Amino acid sequence: MKIGLVRHFKVMKDYPKGKRYSASDVTQWFQEYDLAEIEEGSTDLCGIEWNQCLVSDMTRARITAEKIFEGTILVKADLREIPAPKFTTKLKLPFLGWLILIRLSVLMNRQTRQDIKIAKERINKVLDEAVASDLENVLIVSHAALMMYMSRELIKRGFHGPKLGYPTNGKLYVFEG
Repeated sequence: MKIGLVRHFKVMKDYPKGKRYSASDVTQWFQEYDLAEIEEGSTDLCGIEWNQCLVSDMTRARITAEKIFEGTILVKADLREIPAPKFTTKLKLPFLGWLILIRLSVLMNRQTRQDIKIAKERINKVLDEAVASDLENVLIVSHAALMMYMSRELIKRGFHGPKLGYPTNGKLYVFEG
């Protein structure tokens, strides 16, 4: 069996540059990112005949799946991106500072750890369904952080594939098991 992971096409929402931003500014940016359009691209599906496509219910992933897969697409809320942490500080930081805090929140923030735990449970549910389907090749279109955890879970399950760092938009990563 092959499971292909594809990150949605690039979102047309640049990181803010320049000034310092409050926690509410960062929350607002993430809300706008979730609603922004995507820059259509193309995905090399490596000549593999994909039998099924599972996709996050977020618009950027659904549009990507519709562009790259010609068949029935199953929308799964379980493939939704892990929510960004909420900060309550009055601190103002450059946007890069907030991105670093978001990365560190895995270590420092109980809610972020809980969100990741729930995301891993969702990933396991989707992968269990994909493997149980007896289909030969399943394509999954999702989001960067979720794909990173999904690739680790696939390797734990005995699949062979690339070591996935931060996934490139629109690129196929194939895992065989």
